[in-house]
Amino acid sequence: MSTSRIPGFYRLPLPERRARLAALGLANDHVAALDVNAGLELHAADHMVENCVGILGMPLGVALNFVVNGEPVVVPMAVEEPSVVAACSHIASLALQGGGFTTEMDPPHMVGQIQLIGLDDTRRAQATLDDNRDAIAAKVNDLCDGMVKRGGGFVDFELRELPPVADGLHREHDDDTAMHVLDVVIDCRDAMGANAINSVVEGLAPMVTDLIGGRAHLRILSNLTDRRKARASFSIPFAALAGKCGDDVDKDARGREVAQGIVDAYRFAARDPYRASTHNKGVMNGIDAVAIATGNDWRAIEAGAHAYAARNGSYSSLTRFTVDEAQGTLRGAIELPMAIGTVGGATRVHPTVKACRALLGAFADSAEALGGLIAAVGLAQNTGALKALATEGIQRGHMKLHARQVAMAAGADGDDVQRIADQLVAEGNIRADRARSLLAGGAA
Repeated sequence: MSTSRIPGFYRLPLPERRARLAALGLANDHVAALDVNAGLELHAADHMVENCVGILGMPLGVALNFVVNGEPVVVPMAVEEPSVVAACSHIASLALQGGGFTTEMDPPHMVGQIQLIGLDDTRRAQATLDDNRDAIAAKVNDLCDGMVKRGGGFVDFELRELPPVADGLHREHDDDTAMHVLDVVIDCRDAMGANAINSVVEGLAPMVTDLIGGRAHLRILSNLTDRRKARASFSIPFAALAGKCGDDVDKDARGREVAQGIVDAYRFAARDPYRASTHNKGVMNGIDAVAIATGNDWRAIEAGAHAYAARNGSYSSLTRFTVDEAQGTLRGAIELPMAIGTVGGATRVHPTVKACRALLGAFADSAEALGGLIAAVGLAQNTGALKALATEGIQRGHMKLHARQVAMAAGADGDDVQRIADQLVAEGNIRADRARSLLAGGAA
């Protein structure tokens, strides 16, 4: 994409929106794959899941205005919740005035786990594993030779003793049986890596028990991918946060008030798990939408994110915000595990996912670039929600979009959708019976 800014995009009819994407470089076959009749076909879906009976559609939008590490990108988002795409595009436009988003990604290291029960001597077991490190590495690499060919493979291992649960809900269900876990770290390169890692730990377990004893039980990857984190940040000038103001309004002062409101809202989530749950749900509104559009395992990303949010013993915010008085900006940042892939999975069989990857251009070529972008989208969505909450209240925007859905459900189409939705909002009566009355010509 040569630019991520398409002014007035939301006002264009749907065919014209697709035409604008084609003008930016999206190939005709990928544009065609955006059509409901040219996307995933039943015969392909039947091979993707068991007992397939159909295909469930989901709205696919594009977030605009994103510039990440100096590169513009149009971001595909598959999501049914109103206001998510708009919020991300809005914050991206504000972040653009501060240079856009900066992102980085840890090496793609994933952990596979071998649960060991009845292992007697931790120190002796660790020494034995250390003495056989080269043999273990060779075995791991033999089990994931495809990753080795792409520059990945064995990285490290760690043996940990897992003491019995000390108190709380699980104490009465636990006992004093000795339990350990061998964490095997593997560089997955551009793959998410789940299938390969599961194969590695299953194949490695007999060798491990032959070396150190114990009984290998579960052998599976971990979705707490805290060795594979993505980070994103921005710096938005106060004046950009001020919005539309009269000439007599000090935009810097007004923008600083908005920035402080966002910071205070973030601090609420940092201190209170009840608020943090909803706060982080907003983060994941953006992240999941891009993960789904690119054929990635959004459930794995969710699991890792929420586990990471509780890593210090209390569930808290995934994002951070500060007011930078010296620079006159709001600074925002996010850090979270990001198990993302650009090869394998649905990327090979789903035509619309292929189109979304084409739309992303170079951002879909590596897990590092895509993971950073997804983190930036999560930060943007969270910032948009906090900005709405701290200023006009989030419900206003939600109700506008909800009213459109009610109007459509009542049978409205074309220009009638917006006309009836506006009337419902103005009346404060967003109900299906009122929408049907307006559609039939009922008095205001």
